[in-house]
Amino acid sequence: MTIKEIQEEIVDEFAMFDDWMERYEYMIELGKSVPVINDAFKTDDNLIKGCQSKVWLHSELKEDKIQFTADSDAIITKGIVAVLLRVFNNQAPKDILEAKLDFIDEIGLKEHLSATRANGLVSMIKQIKLYALGMQSKLNA
Repeated sequence: MTIKEIQEEIVDEFAMFDDWMERYEYMIELGKSVPVINDAFKTDDNLIKGCQSKVWLHSELKEDKIQFTADSDAIITKGIVAVLLRVFNNQAPKDILEAKLDFIDEIGLKEHLSATRANGLVSMIKQIKLYALGMQSKLNA
């Protein structure tokens, strides 16, 4: 699936819920399906700066696609990571770099997060794009 198709699927799923409590519960459920990071990668280098909770994100390039693993010490944050990884996992670096993230506003995620969690969301996206930029550079070398 393309990044755009996955985002449309997420928008449709979130539209099924009547209120934000149900959406938070759904995100918590999604958080349980995050591809869990190996403890060896839970290092300061993989810690996302700008998040209130601890979030570790690791990436590897396999067959020209980026595979992400992650973990967080907070359940809502882990749910946010799960949504982002669902969009970006197993995608080409170029596609990640070019991706528009309108779905975040469409589902109302940013406006329903505390200021610190919204900053964390931006930091996670920034880190994912930085990983993609680095991997794209390797592919172009």
